[in-house]
Amino acid sequence: MDGGGPYNPRTVEEVFRDFKGRRAGMIKALTTDVEEFYQQCDPEKENLCLYGFPGEHWEVNLPAEEVPPELPEPALGINFARDGMQEKDWLALVAVHSDAWLLAVAFYFGARFGFDKADRKRLFNMINDLPTIFEVVTGSAKKQAKDKSSISNHSSNKSKSNSKGRGSESQGKYTKAKDEEEGGLEDEDEEEHGDTLCGACGQNYASDEFWICCDICERWFHGKCVKITPARAEHIKQYKCPSCSNKRARP
Repeated sequence: MDGGGPYNPRTVEEVFRDFKGRRAGMIKALTTDVEEFYQQCDPEKENLCLYGFPGEHWEVNLPAEEVPPELPEPALGINFARDGMQEKDWLALVAVHSDAWLLAVAFYFGARFGFDKADRKRLFNMINDLPTIFEVVTGSAKKQAKDKSSISNHSSNKSKSNSKGRGSESQGKYTKAKDEEEGGLEDEDEEEHGDTLCGACGQNYASDEFWICCDICERWFHGKCVKITPARAEHIKQYKCPSCSNKRARP
């Protein structure tokens, strides 16, 4: 279904890479590509599913024709509920079903290729170290990280926090850890904000990457994920992420 023959990862590491790729694609559909995703989920169409692929892209399509299908199927009919509930609630519902599908696919591979108890446990632990799609979409993972960082911020050096730009309300909230000249501050910031997640790809904060925070939903994004450079961020008075920029009143 992913533009070629069946994709069959055979080791725990391969299954986890498959999981991360599919997860990243589905997170894109429900965050940065949400407007396109919304339009494709037309309630007038037949049962539609949201598929995530190992190559980190997504697709809204009909369920597989063969029975049983090559892989477990995503939730059917996600489009039917689109106009019957608040958009954020609908996206959260799709996210929950997407999480369930990702686990089903990962453990389908595990069963098919004979993972033993230790391998299954290792696979689950690797998966469980990542926030769920639901947590990324609803912002609860960001809130948890924010709560942790706010506690540590009270005891940290205020000038360090200001120099990083985290929590700043002017010219968009952003951080560029590479600008730090003292390695110790960089290490402290990595530890302090290591649980912060990109609202686009869902990956963790890293001290060697440029990040920017949406002033509307307060989610953080890799600059590269939302196509914002450090130079451009300097001139942004209020940054809106792609999701917040594309939102409009729904009937």
